[in-house]
Amino acid sequence: MIPESADEVTLPRPGANRYDRMEWAGAFGDLGTLIPFVAAYIGVLKLDPFGVLFAFGLSMIVCGAYYKTPFPVQPMKAIGAVASIQAVQTALVTPAAVYIAAVATGIIWFILGVSGLMARLARLVPPAVVIGIMLGLGFGFMLQGIKMMQSDWIVAAAGMAGTLALMGNRTVPAMFVLLAFGAVVGGVQNPELLSRLGSASIGFKTPSMALTDVGGNQLFVGVVLLALPQIPLTLGNAVIAITDENNRLFPQRPVTEGRVAISTGIMNLFSGAVGGIPMCHGAGGMAAHVAFGAKTGGSVVILGGVLLALALFFSQSVEALFQLLPAAVLGVVLFLTGVRLAAGSSVLPAGRGDRIVVLVCAAACMWNVAAGFLIGIALHHLNARGMLKL
Repeated sequence: MIPESADEVTLPRPGANRYDRMEWAGAFGDLGTLIPFVAAYIGVLKLDPFGVLFAFGLSMIVCGAYYKTPFPVQPMKAIGAVASIQAVQTALVTPAAVYIAAVATGIIWFILGVSGLMARLARLVPPAVVIGIMLGLGFGFMLQGIKMMQSDWIVAAAGMAGTLALMGNRTVPAMFVLLAFGAVVGGVQNPELLSRLGSASIGFKTPSMALTDVGGNQLFVGVVLLALPQIPLTLGNAVIAITDENNRLFPQRPVTEGRVAISTGIMNLFSGAVGGIPMCHGAGGMAAHVAFGAKTGGSVVILGGVLLALALFFSQSVEALFQLLPAAVLGVVLFLTGVRLAAGSSVLPAGRGDRIVVLVCAAACMWNVAAGFLIGIALHHLNARGMLKL
């Protein structure tokens, strides 16, 4: 059974990270979001895998050690989607533009955090909109998971059955079994990937400055086309919603929107400098880690350590490694993450108007979180004026 709140699990003492088998299992709960976006950046935009993984790995280690809850580090979804589409259709987006987008994003959120403006913005977002965002994200994850599972229903059904049977089992963590099952299926379906991984060589790399040759066009694309459209999505999901999610599940380790904005800013400034991608703290990521057993920041430190090791020693083999897990197995991970996130935000407000705001906001967020956030704010103000008649 997937726990719906902090009351349903035994929490460790405040301030302590754990690194037991459940933290290891929970560490890999967010792969359904991480792998597709990272693979797209590396495969489509041809970003150097080293910079992407190095930035993720070090950021996760620092966030897990600092927050001491399963505080996630994820790719920024709107920027990732726009970047991939632009690269395919118009070739306007270059790796340098992605690095610029990360730096611009970092500057924006760092200023909002240290200036205190983030706290003021957060107070303007009503609870109904926060619930709607989380509910919509949950259903969106479930829908995307179903789409991915359609690629191989037999594999998906077997993976889902085994995972549900082991969910909550502390002796045999469900995520370990699901990943092992996925690796075996991937190896059988694509034996050439095993050959590529088997012949991979170990080569140590060190970070270097990525922002060495930036032109005006890349600056425009990175700031205007990539960074600015991401702001509403990050505000709703990766600052306000994750703060609410963390404080609901881990009241002994509370965070504020200002702290989250500052950490978002710092890790993006670092990521852009070393050749990484724009990153954020998504509420769905915490749901994913917790759903598969994580209760402390140890899970995030573990995943960060794995990614850092891949960056330093195996970055040229990462694309083949990511391709080994079938889409159907990643779909199972996304679907269960969505269930966990939607279940945790399923208590609707008492007022009919507020319930309408939640449901419409959630429905819109399944299409576009930034649009859902803005629609929810507009409906809230209409409801407050008695103009929402449905």
